[in-house]
Amino acid sequence: MKFIKDSVVGLKWYEKLLWILSVTGITLCFFAMGNTDYLTLAASLIGVSGLIFVAKGNVIGQVMTVIFGLLYAVVSIKYRYWSEVITYLGMTAPIALGAVVSWIRHPYTKGEVRVRAMKRRDWIVLIILTALVTVGFYFILDLLDTPNILFSTISIATSFLAASLVLLRSEYYGIFYALNDIVLIVLWVLATIENHDYLPMVLCFTVFLINDLYGFYNWQRLKKKQTADRSNETS
Repeated sequence: MKFIKDSVVGLKWYEKLLWILSVTGITLCFFAMGNTDYLTLAASLIGVSGLIFVAKGNVIGQVMTVIFGLLYAVVSIKYRYWSEVITYLGMTAPIALGAVVSWIRHPYTKGEVRVRAMKRRDWIVLIILTALVTVGFYFILDLLDTPNILFSTISIATSFLAASLVLLRSEYYGIFYALNDIVLIVLWVLATIENHDYLPMVLCFTVFLINDLYGFYNWQRLKKKQTADRSNETS
């Protein structure tokens, strides 16, 4: 509990403001639409809260990501977005669980993970794996008669890239999660056209987009600071 309290206290004022605005916006939209699917609300609030701590390089964010992945998969089942169910149950949540272990094993300071520089070999392997995963899942989604299969397939690719980069402790996770957020905004807009109850999910991923872009910015800052600290130690 002390670690959680210290993590919250360690947020900068603008990070706390971003968190409060994100949570407030999602909650107000939920009740304004007269939505009663509280599982959707819970998933959204846990997800956006996790992003704040992921952006800080804090392992608590990864724990929240695992919980969000499980809840979001259940929400996706209701609309038969099998790409999201498969992605979060079979990929995002397990990789996030692996990231919890990775981040704990590679701390920079208490509450901050050590950012890792990606090498060309890492990118090549990651791109090949992404292609294989995407093609494989496309045929599975097709068999399941998944709605909006094109965007669902793109979501698989961007999610795998983003989750893998989180596991590898790379700042570029934020870019690919932002791309994934854009895809998911499109997916849930299409769902909302048929059922307005899904509008909070559109807002949810719009807020996620803002937070993921901040995460990319902040991880670049963390990487620069950590590199400078190491240079000072060796000089």
